Amino acid sequence: MTEEFELVEPDAVEGVGDEWEEIDVADTEADRIARRRDREFSEFRKRLKDADQFKVEQAVFDDATFAAIYKLVQDGYIDAFGGPISTGKEANVYEALGGEDEDVAVKIYRINASNFRQMREYLEGDPRFEGIGSDKKQVVLAWTKKEFANLQRAKKAGVHVPEPIAVERNVLVMELVGLVEDRARRLAEVTVENPETAFEVVREYMRRLYSAGLVHGDLSEYNLIVHEGELYVIDLGQAVTVHHPNADEFLRRDCRNVAKFFSRKGLDFSADDLYDFVTGED
Repeated sequence: MTEEFELVEPDAVEGVGDEWEEIDVADTEADRIARRRDREFSEFRKRLKDADQFKVEQAVFDDATFAAIYKLVQDGYIDAFGGPISTGKEANVYEALGGEDEDVAVKIYRINASNFRQMREYLEGDPRFEGIGSDKKQVVLAWTKKEFANLQRAKKAGVHVPEPIAVERNVLVMELVGLVEDRARRLAEVTVENPETAFEVVREYMRRLYSAGLVHGDLSEYNLIVHEGELYVIDLGQAVTVHHPNADEFLRRDCRNVAKFFSRKGLDFSADDLYDFVTGED
């Protein structure tokens, strides 16, 4: 596979987000729709549950999840659903038709099946989520909104990520990178013909994230995808601010993962060297 891995430029804006901005996990309009259960929503819910791609989800999607999808349809962010792109323990991602006939990805977090303990490891200590409590629903809703906020911040910082479009409760709508029949490939899945260039782009994106006040926290060749000669960073749900008490530990782990992958490609660059570059200590 041939890659170009061109860097994108940061937006010309002052700052990249409020480090201390709180994220609201109070009930949304979707929760109110689910409680009201009028005839129009009930008919929409039945059609969605009967659709082939959602039949297996009836046991794990609550009424408010269906209401969140309903609200996103009402607001023009989703026109029609396609098939699943990926399924996981915590979330499913679907291809969908969005506004202006553009293809989008819809990520739906399962409230009943999500790894509550793993999420709390990243949320606790993040100043944006102080006082969230231990309610599992609130943790998952916060996680979804956190991913949306992290994508926004990364995008402004000039990091190639799927563009965030909308969020409602535990449903996130974002840019679809590739299609189901021509999906983007993880860096681990492709033959990296120019590892030097790929590494330069990855470390620069890590540096830009850090400068924007974020640490990915789970970065590896499995959270970097390649599509049409571009590298994208994905799965920013767990990304923490640099003020998180475990931010340095998470960053050093990211550096070890990235350095280990590229060392297998013949590059001589240590995790400590990468850490110094990202933090500006080189």
